[in-house]
Amino acid sequence: MLRVALLGEQAVTDDRTGSVRRPSARAIALVAFLAGRAGVPQPRQRIAGLFWPDSADGQALTNLRRELHHLRQVLDGDPALVITPRDLCWQDTPGCRVDLRVFAAEGAAAQAAAQAGDSAAVVAHATRAIAEYRGDLLPGIYDEWLAEARSDLERQCADLCDLICAAHHGDLAVAVDAARRRVRLQPLEETGYRTLMRLQAELGDRAGAVSTYHRCASVLERELGVQPDPATRQAFRQLMDGEAARPPGLTGPAGDAGPPGRSRPALARLTGRAGDLRRLLELWQQAAAGQPGLAVVRGSAGVGKTRLVAEVAALARQRGVLVASTQCFGTPGLALAPVADWLRTPAIQAAVGTLDPAWQAEVRRLVPGPGGRGASSRALVDAWQRHRFFEGLARALLAVGQPLLLVLDNLQWSDTETLEFLSLCLGLAGASPLMVAATLRDDYPGTDPALAEWLLQMRAAGLLTELPLGPLETADTAALARALSGRRLTAAQASLLQVTTGGFPLYIIEALRSNADLSADPPDIADVAAVLRKRLDQATPAARDIAGLAAAAGTSFSLDLLTEASDHDADVVVGAVDELWHRRIMRELEDDYDFTHDLLREAAYSGVSPPRRWLLHRRLAQSLELLHAGRTDAVAARLAEQYARAGRPGRALDYYRRAADVAAGMLAHADAVRLHRQALAIVAKMPPGRDTDRRELAILQALAAPLNARLGYASAELQDVLERALTLAERLGAAEAKVAGLLALWTSRFVQGRTADSYQTAAAARSLVEPGSELAGPAHFAVGGSAISLGRLAEGLRELQAAAALSTTASLQVGTRPDVHGLAWSAHAHWLLGRDDQAVTAAGQAIELARASDHPYSLTVALAYGAITQHMRRDLPALRAAVAELSELCGRYQFAYYREWALVLAGWCAADGTGAELARRGIANLRHGGAAARMPYWLSLQADIAWRDGQRDLARATLDAAIAASRACDDVWWLPEVLRMRAAHEDGPAAVARLRAAVAAAAGQGATGLLRRCQADLDQATR
Repeated sequence: MLRVALLGEQAVTDDRTGSVRRPSARAIALVAFLAGRAGVPQPRQRIAGLFWPDSADGQALTNLRRELHHLRQVLDGDPALVITPRDLCWQDTPGCRVDLRVFAAEGAAAQAAAQAGDSAAVVAHATRAIAEYRGDLLPGIYDEWLAEARSDLERQCADLCDLICAAHHGDLAVAVDAARRRVRLQPLEETGYRTLMRLQAELGDRAGAVSTYHRCASVLERELGVQPDPATRQAFRQLMDGEAARPPGLTGPAGDAGPPGRSRPALARLTGRAGDLRRLLELWQQAAAGQPGLAVVRGSAGVGKTRLVAEVAALARQRGVLVASTQCFGTPGLALAPVADWLRTPAIQAAVGTLDPAWQAEVRRLVPGPGGRGASSRALVDAWQRHRFFEGLARALLAVGQPLLLVLDNLQWSDTETLEFLSLCLGLAGASPLMVAATLRDDYPGTDPALAEWLLQMRAAGLLTELPLGPLETADTAALARALSGRRLTAAQASLLQVTTGGFPLYIIEALRSNADLSADPPDIADVAAVLRKRLDQATPAARDIAGLAAAAGTSFSLDLLTEASDHDADVVVGAVDELWHRRIMRELEDDYDFTHDLLREAAYSGVSPPRRWLLHRRLAQSLELLHAGRTDAVAARLAEQYARAGRPGRALDYYRRAADVAAGMLAHADAVRLHRQALAIVAKMPPGRDTDRRELAILQALAAPLNARLGYASAELQDVLERALTLAERLGAAEAKVAGLLALWTSRFVQGRTADSYQTAAAARSLVEPGSELAGPAHFAVGGSAISLGRLAEGLRELQAAAALSTTASLQVGTRPDVHGLAWSAHAHWLLGRDDQAVTAAGQAIELARASDHPYSLTVALAYGAITQHMRRDLPALRAAVAELSELCGRYQFAYYREWALVLAGWCAADGTGAELARRGIANLRHGGAAARMPYWLSLQADIAWRDGQRDLARATLDAAIAASRACDDVWWLPEVLRMRAAHEDGPAAVARLRAAVAAAAGQGATGLLRRCQADLDQATR
């Protein structure tokens, strides 16, 4: 059977093979148009005019014929599509199931059952219909005829939700789900919120009902600038009746609430920011016109950054722009959490369904679908996937097919992975109408150096526009005060308010809350924390208690979490949150809550005594465990932080390690490194002993992979970690861990150019490895690689061949397959030993194996080694082809180390005068990364380029440096060729002496390939 998905995605799936077909956008739209009018023939002329309104009649009909041809192939001959010379018609068939048709049929059956009074049938048919409605009809396509069709389908789905809510027969959970779905479909219709509140109250979920009311009020205020209507407020009043925890009434200006059911006063309108608002809107218009970018509004806390960006977001929504908002928190959480929030936006989720399955899988790493998270924690082996992962997330955002504004509050707390994702996403955006609007506290102490570096890079790339936001002028301060209080200030009052608040909008609001009638001087805002604590002190004791608990959470929080962690009963917690919401101390965020300003969170937390903080963190940790039982990965970082603050280092350690594994599984290397370091800090405070050593060893072993991926093989920090792990493994007598540590240390030492040390390290690992161990192949590989560099060619070749034979699919420490990497490297040994045909064969087999494995990193390595092989053979066409593909792969997946190989090799074969600069850049990058391996070889290529360019002094100096590097690092496999090249710059006896040394070196290695060249030059020099 063919399954055609039109709602929430665009795909045709063949049940027999499981294959997913992706018709053209026009072809799938044609199916939707006809299936929506099934059984009724549609004139070709009308369809052509609708689908191609800008084309002449003849061309439009030609286009239609082309799409029909394509569609027949996709439908594989199924007779559902009836074609005549004049008309097209869709007929339902047993072999083709269309979700749009199932939705219509089940919906009609539900309506018929409702008329017949059959409640059970209503629920059954309506539930099946709603299950088919996975999102908008044809997401990502914006043809004119689709607008009305989408609206009608959305209305029908909302009506079906109403039917379930009315006929649920006591199954409240089903009815609540339907009511929630209705609210998502029609977020501005209050009847859906009232229904959901009633059902939640019947279910005993008063907290959920209160949250629903808060969400209703917030949406209406944000989208329409109105408060809920009397019927909704009355429903809320009835819900809150009898609640002892809530005071009989709250009065006060701007932000304080009245009796239960009364809406909060409207949010003060934006004042004094006309120029800043105009500039932000100009930036948005540029982005919408095809110039994606990042706008960062920066300034001190309380200056109004968030309010300004919120105003732009509101105006954008009014113009049909898709807005997705999120924020960062000072307490570390899940890496890429802001990106995950954006991706959970319903319209973006619908767009994910339009992506190819491979890209959908990348999105599900971060935002799991029904099957859960699919990421592993093999950070080093799968490091090449990071670019693909980020690209999948970017494709999901860019697939919405309409202007997109991404809002990110508190950029100063962003994780490194989110910053790097934004760089890639904006780079991939092309001409997509996309803008990221962020806020940044530039007075926050201890700003992350990585953020400063990232901002510098974004400026250099021309993607960043910064808008510094300063305090309001006196006139604007007075205008804001009048908007909040409803009264005009005298000049003296305005001047005093400006002096005491500094023109900061947050401080102005707090000053007016403290002195609503302006009969006395405003408070001194120099101590903002004291003023905010005074505002909190105006709340009831229960509300203050809950505010302290919420502040200890450090991030947004749910009512369930507060209820579980509090020593108050649920009614008191709900009433306290409602009070804080009315006072505008808290705000509603989808299913969670948060403080309306970070300074309020800090003030609430500062009001909690240190002993009570310890207790609150412990309660929060235990409650998070309970609420996320069996699925704590998503909150592991939060649990670690809470237990650490609660004085439970053992529990914190376990969760730091788990959080690090989760981060590694999402290729969030920086976050994984940070979390492992926090775990090590806990271990460092534990009593010495074998148990502590085992804990430290396990953390160091896990830390090595993300540290390598982040800093590279040659980093001093990685070497320190590896050496410490090796010491612990020896102390514990952990043989397998010792072998693994030696092999990891080999990688670091080899890349650093410590060739003899690396050989000894590899040989030690090989001598310790147990027969049949998975580490046997990697041990032989390490010995073989070092042996070749030492000029022990025959030994190196034997070891590499043994490595390839012992393991074929297991990955090496360097993240490649040993059969691929070993074959590729062995090609060098073959050529040096004078076996040109075998060198070509080995290099070609390595590349073909890598291609078959669908593993881009292994292919990159195979091409890199293959390119060196072609250079040694002087096969310029083959070399250029390999370098071109290698460069493309390195650019696509950001492989830094082999990118430098490609640069130097590309420079050597360049014929347009750019070679010297390419080679210089590649060698400089290698040196900057501490990678000294093969440096004599790279320098010889650079010298060759200088010689060709007529810079003979530079060529001589470079070859002298190559000789010195070869001897200093024991990297002698290419030394005969370097000596031969250097002899060309000598005359008479000096040249002969150089050539004799080259011949001797080549003969000593058995390097027949080099020996021929050196001997030929020596013969010519001695004639």
